[in-house]
Amino acid sequence: MNCNTQKSNTMNTVKFRPHPGAAAPFNELLNSFFGRDLAQFYGSDDQHRITPRVNITESNTGFRLEMLVPGFSKEDLKMSVEEGTLTISAEHKDMQLNEHERFTRREFSKASFQRAFRLPKSCKHDEISASFTNGVLVVSIPKAEVAKPATREININ
Repeated sequence: MNCNTQKSNTMNTVKFRPHPGAAAPFNELLNSFFGRDLAQFYGSDDQHRITPRVNITESNTGFRLEMLVPGFSKEDLKMSVEEGTLTISAEHKDMQLNEHERFTRREFSKASFQRAFRLPKSCKHDEISASFTNGVLVVSIPKAEVAKPATREININ
């Protein structure tokens, strides 16, 4: 996780490095012999490891996170906040083919993913909201108002 120990109002992403598939160590060897990787023998170009991309914008009132998740439904997505970390994930099971079917080429799939974002302490964690339209998840994260020091005038006698 990318833990920020300095006092900051910015939202930090947590680094995610997907685990390569079991065939990854052999792909380079096969490429040198056959000019293609092992995933292609199974009808896949091994593109399922792509992590959904996000745009994060900040305003005076909060943050807006937009995540591109085409092919997923609202019911596929899960969001939670725990100990100052917002986690967005989706679980997908592989498409089952009939007995006499096989892929001759497979370029798209809905791979499972998980992304985590360290929220600044100035966020109102209990007021985070989300909407989902046309494959884009939009998360609104409001900022708490900065407490201003109380001032009062003191009369001198």
